[in-house]
Amino acid sequence: MQKDLQQAVQFAIDHESLWDRNVDGVWGVHPSDPPPWNRLLGPVHDRGPVSGAISLDGRTLATWGEPDRADLTFSIAKTYLALLAGVAHDRGLLPDVDEPVHVRVPGIGFDDAHNAAVTWAQLLQQTSEWQGECFGLPDQADHFRAVTFGKAPEGRKGDRRTLQTPGTYWEYNDVRINQFSLALLHLFRRPLPHVFRDAIMRPLGASESWRWVGYDHAWVNIGGERMPSVPGGTHWGGGLSISANDQLKVARLFVEEGRVDGRQILSREWLARMRAPCAIAPFYGYLVWLNHERRVFPSVPASSFFAIGAGSSFTWIEPERRMAVVVRWLNPDHADEFFGRVLAAVDR
Repeated sequence: MQKDLQQAVQFAIDHESLWDRNVDGVWGVHPSDPPPWNRLLGPVHDRGPVSGAISLDGRTLATWGEPDRADLTFSIAKTYLALLAGVAHDRGLLPDVDEPVHVRVPGIGFDDAHNAAVTWAQLLQQTSEWQGECFGLPDQADHFRAVTFGKAPEGRKGDRRTLQTPGTYWEYNDVRINQFSLALLHLFRRPLPHVFRDAIMRPLGASESWRWVGYDHAWVNIGGERMPSVPGGTHWGGGLSISANDQLKVARLFVEEGRVDGRQILSREWLARMRAPCAIAPFYGYLVWLNHERRVFPSVPASSFFAIGAGSSFTWIEPERRMAVVVRWLNPDHADEFFGRVLAAVDR
């Protein structure tokens, strides 16, 4: 197995992301946005080489590149927001995901006639159709956005489209995710990075090198305290910088169904909900990509699911084999073959 695994790792190294390692080059998601949304609003930093880590049944099989380097992970932060929603659910702060958001957090943009129908579950599944601006960015910025695994849009990115009833239309939209993050901030009444650190990262034994930061102007006052609201990615800068080794620890949380050293830090019920297919977008759960139709990555089992970020960063969970794989800065055109090579090595 080890020789085949080394060959799979070498395949990843040989197929590095086409993004420049320096942020001053060809780098990021924002350059493809139409003006005025094609600019950064928060800090970013240069990236490292193709890096990753693989574990099987709790044992690390391989690491490569710079696995302890904290690199931006883009939309994998969305999946971590879903974990934070699980923390809120387990604590009784979010007992009913089908409850409209404005019931628990009024006054932050969910109170008008259209948005009052938006539920937490819809935000988690990207079907909310929330309308408005979040820290100056309108939901329109991501209208007609094309994503690899979803249905091709019927318009040009950034053009305004007619909104549908919340819950009836799936659209990958970072502005709405940022609004979801803001709602979670008001629900916890604590900065989300602090909650994530105390509820998830420290119990996992993660390092202290990760950082989750917001846009330069994304601050709110809650209970007389000024707090940052963090984005669910790095589309317009900011976001989560974290190492591959720390991401592997988070991935193992899924494999172990929320248990760490005999302690249940996140309920099995919530993690199961995250993997339940969205009725109108069955390739998607609660901010995770599902493979049960073998549509996302045909070379891996239907039981697999993924957190995926631009650049590209991947966290692959294969529960039937109790396997977790993290790979950073891999050219996405070669991701399916890489995963297939890893699977073949482990099954050999």
